[in-house]
Amino acid sequence: PMTNVIRVVRADYANPVHAAALVMLLDAYASDPMGGGEGLNDFAKANLVSSLAARPQAFSVLAFASADDSVPVGLINCIEGFSTFACKPLVNVHDVAVLPGYRGQRIGEKMLAVVEQIAVERGACKLTLEVLSGNVGAEKLYRRVGFAYYELDPAMGQAGFMQKWLD
Repeated sequence: PMTNVIRVVRADYANPVHAAALVMLLDAYASDPMGGGEGLNDFAKANLVSSLAARPQAFSVLAFASADDSVPVGLINCIEGFSTFACKPLVNVHDVAVLPGYRGQRIGEKMLAVVEQIAVERGACKLTLEVLSGNVGAEKLYRRVGFAYYELDPAMGQAGFMQKWLD
């Protein structure tokens, strides 16, 4: 569906409309192959918004294809971290999701602009994110808005993102 009304807002975790939109969009993203292909579990669905709200370092941005917030189409969740080298906060862009029918309308770009504005207000020195190498569309978006792969010294190569599950 094409639309000309895209409203991008910082999510209000206390607003039930925003809360429902956040869970629905994250579940859709998790169900997508780029999100792992498996929807959120019941625990995450029930506790996600209250858990984000309990963390002052977390914030989210929502995109709606309607003036009244009835058609949620995009989500970014962010978690503030800290750069020891700069001795300033950084903001990790943790989830970026746009529903399939709304991709290609620069909604991700509009949401990232709001994220950047909030990060600047928080005094952050940089935005960070990870992207799967096969997610060509997302990588193109991130490069277009100024992201580049992390390296300190080209001779040492680019950083890789690793994880270790604790359960």
